[in-house]
Amino acid sequence: MTGPAVPESLAAVFRRLIANTGPISLMHYMGEANARYYASRDPLGSGGDFVTAPEISQMFGELIGLWLADMWSNAGRPEPIHYVELGPGRGTLASDALRVAKRFGLEPQVHLVETSPELKSRQLGNLPQAQWHHDLSTVPQDGRILLVANEFLDALPVRQLVKTAQGWRERMVVPDGERFMCIAGDRPMDAAVPEARRNAEPGTIIETCPGAAAVIDEVAGRLASQGGAALFIDYGHDAVRYGSTLQAVRAHQKVDPFLDPGEADLTALVDFATLVPVAEGRGCRWLGTVPQGRWLQSLGIDARAAALAKSAPDRAEAIEIARHRLVSEEQMGELFKVMGLAAPGWPGGAGF
Repeated sequence: MTGPAVPESLAAVFRRLIANTGPISLMHYMGEANARYYASRDPLGSGGDFVTAPEISQMFGELIGLWLADMWSNAGRPEPIHYVELGPGRGTLASDALRVAKRFGLEPQVHLVETSPELKSRQLGNLPQAQWHHDLSTVPQDGRILLVANEFLDALPVRQLVKTAQGWRERMVVPDGERFMCIAGDRPMDAAVPEARRNAEPGTIIETCPGAAAVIDEVAGRLASQGGAALFIDYGHDAVRYGSTLQAVRAHQKVDPFLDPGEADLTALVDFATLVPVAEGRGCRWLGTVPQGRWLQSLGIDARAAALAKSAPDRAEAIEIARHRLVSEEQMGELFKVMGLAAPGWPGGAGF
């Protein structure tokens, strides 16, 4: 008997596609690479490729749960209420957040938006009461929504436009020996560039993420029509910037994003500045975008760390290391941002 067929490498698929039809867009390359990557593994933890904030410390999820409970309570404790998480990883954040929220009477229905079979099986162990969805379209449209998305937007594929002597062109991907590389495409893309940015110097790169804008548009629309609040937490920037931020991580190290597609996590910085008008355009309130460290400290992470250390003195050093990693400027505290959204009539929310 023969074993299961080994799937063809994505690099081979790309090479054949490009040979037959020509260069593919960077957005196509990143989207297919991450789809293959997340479908085939659990990338989290010391044995995976990267560690997210919920895996660093329970304090992260606990403070999110506290924020959600506070918002719900100040909004009049409406029912029914749905907890929705986009890209919930192993379910660690939701587990920690819901444990704390329950202390304040908040026991929402749990909805996880997940496409990875591997991660879904991990989430089932932590959150057996959850309902799973492939996307937001099947999340109930009755009742209010409390939505969380931690390190979700950064993995959505980006489009890059480069200024050439002939005008703006989309960056396309072609083979380059054992790896791939970007070249400027042939199709004029000047109309896709905001007028205020069109006169940039040749070589300038503009990076956008249509997928992130679509997610914010849908979430904001649901909040405006159903009521509720949302937190988007990711590494990114809240001011206009230029250049490519595409990167790849494998085994906790940065690697070449154009080598072995589908075998590393591809991400790009989230452009929070462009997402605010999208949310407001749907009638949703933007609460603010602030550094993660400042937000966590305003919610009491320092006091929570001290309490945990007092109850478990043997873990005091590890607790302080985790706290420092989450809030310090040289770690995650400044690069990571927290963006808050709320329905009209809902409270402003702590930390913004």
